[in-house]
Amino acid sequence: MKEEKPIVQNTSDFYHPSPEIIAQANVKDPEAARLEAAKDIQAYWAKRAEELDWYKKWDTVLDDSNKPFYKWFTGGKTNIVLNALDRHVKTWKRNKLALIWEGEKGEVRTFSYHALNREVCKFANVLKSMGVIKGDLVTIYMPRIPETVIAMLATAKIGAVHSVVYGGFSVEALHGRIEDSGSKVVITADGGNMNGKKIELKKIVDEALQRSGAPEHVVVIKHLGIDVMMEQGRDFWYHELMTLPISKNGVKCETVEMDAEDPLFILYTSGTTGKPKAILHTHGGYSVGVHATLKDVFDLKEEDRWWCTADPGWITGHSYIVYGPLIAGATSVMYEGAPTYPYPDRWWSIIEKYGVTIFYSTPTAIRGLMRFGESWANRHDLSSLRLLGSVGEPINPEAWRWFYKVIGKEKCPIMDTWWQTETGMFMMAPMPAQPLKPGSATKPFPGIDADVVNAEGKSVAPGEEGFLILKNPWPAMMRTIFKDPERYVKTYWSTYPGYYFAGDSARKDKDGYFWVIGRVDDVIKVSGYRLGTAEIESAFITHHSVAEAAVIGLPHEIKGMAIHAYLILKAGNEANEALVEDLRKHISHELGPIAKPEKIEFVTSLPKTRSGKIMRRVLKARAQGMSEGDISTLEE
Repeated sequence: MKEEKPIVQNTSDFYHPSPEIIAQANVKDPEAARLEAAKDIQAYWAKRAEELDWYKKWDTVLDDSNKPFYKWFTGGKTNIVLNALDRHVKTWKRNKLALIWEGEKGEVRTFSYHALNREVCKFANVLKSMGVIKGDLVTIYMPRIPETVIAMLATAKIGAVHSVVYGGFSVEALHGRIEDSGSKVVITADGGNMNGKKIELKKIVDEALQRSGAPEHVVVIKHLGIDVMMEQGRDFWYHELMTLPISKNGVKCETVEMDAEDPLFILYTSGTTGKPKAILHTHGGYSVGVHATLKDVFDLKEEDRWWCTADPGWITGHSYIVYGPLIAGATSVMYEGAPTYPYPDRWWSIIEKYGVTIFYSTPTAIRGLMRFGESWANRHDLSSLRLLGSVGEPINPEAWRWFYKVIGKEKCPIMDTWWQTETGMFMMAPMPAQPLKPGSATKPFPGIDADVVNAEGKSVAPGEEGFLILKNPWPAMMRTIFKDPERYVKTYWSTYPGYYFAGDSARKDKDGYFWVIGRVDDVIKVSGYRLGTAEIESAFITHHSVAEAAVIGLPHEIKGMAIHAYLILKAGNEANEALVEDLRKHISHELGPIAKPEKIEFVTSLPKTRSGKIMRRVLKARAQGMSEGDISTLEE
């Protein structure tokens, strides 16, 4: 194996930022900021909350009277739209670009803060005309287009709660989320473009609604211009609704004043029990957390052009495509399609075209683009970039160095962030003025107290692997699991009572830098997306030929992890390539293309305990030619 040479600027293990980076940083001494916050965490977060507008200031910064159901800024009155739009349109920023959107086919649309606010107000009035009121659930199932952002903001503006479902999820996943949330309205599009293909989203919505108690209304954006079925009385075209005299106020709509702890959105994340968890976030603390982290970690300036390549359907899109950048008054770039369409330089051409200064993407995408070498990137002028970022999973040092050298031209620090859907905001991340180590998420953000512990909850020695925990609450934290508070307590707060259990293994080195290793539960992270093993296995068993199923995640050069499935067929079914292909199509249909297995193996038995639990660690060991360890609990 080729030896990797670390990027260093002296004899230490660190990459040190240039004097210019330090001089312009919003936080010039990250260590001092962490120490200051640790002295009085509540005072620190109160100070950060003061950076935002409030209808009424809070009475209490942190209410911990009912742990672990913490509450932040209680008594405060706000709405995330107050800070994302309302405060900007009253200043010179009303004419600043809020969003630059490019479609996969090359079409371009731009929105100033004034224009974005106008569209949000119009659609908020549309939702109100449909009977949507404060507290109602609205499902958004969309491609990566501006109307996704508009729909999220309009829902929040009137006090309703949005549930965004990733547009890559298919029928069963969408059906389950609509059914569980009890959504009043579904917002979708006729379809979207991805990698040169048309994804027919409205058709998926129609099939999903046949399986569930249908919502009252479906709003459809005409994006592709393809023919779709429109059910009379239920389905309405977005462009027609937006031109109707919905409200006597026209394009005006008052933002609904919300309590800081009122729900803002739910977002489903896969769990190990087969039923996805609906993570609930609120207006007040979430606004404070995403704004503080984006401002400090990515050193956001007025002149920056920010591009986060995630999808709004994931938490990264919620926090750092939609809400964080808008609260900061930034200009964001959004691209609809695939990074390699029509050629592997699409992302680099967008950076050059729009003068992107901060670029935030995933290790999976970076590894995928590495395959094409340096020449595609070198065709473009990437000199506008000053910072790079990584999210979704730990970035391997080789990919870190390629990203730094080829894209950042050895001048852009890489902000490697660790956080979760549940945390809402960055938990661990460097800041530009801080020395970096390739592959490390560096240290906790100010106000966050993290540790690596053993099974007994005691801190492990430097360099030893253990379990990652968070020892204190933070403003953007999830408040509960929607409709299932007991599961919230059991999943996150019972393993180490009083501490948040992240579900990741990690180690901390002698310099106090954290290295996140991966999941310790039965969740497979494919291309940064979490998929529950039970959810995938359940989908396999719905196929007519499958009796039992077990799936595991194995390392993959591009995806990070890939799904490997072990299936027992029902009697009378023959294992062949045609069946393999049919099963892969079935999983894609039930859960979406992201869940397609890399490999399907037909077996006559599965390793189980005497109580019937599948021992996936044994399957992993066998697949990788490793020791199976203690198998004394296996059934004969």
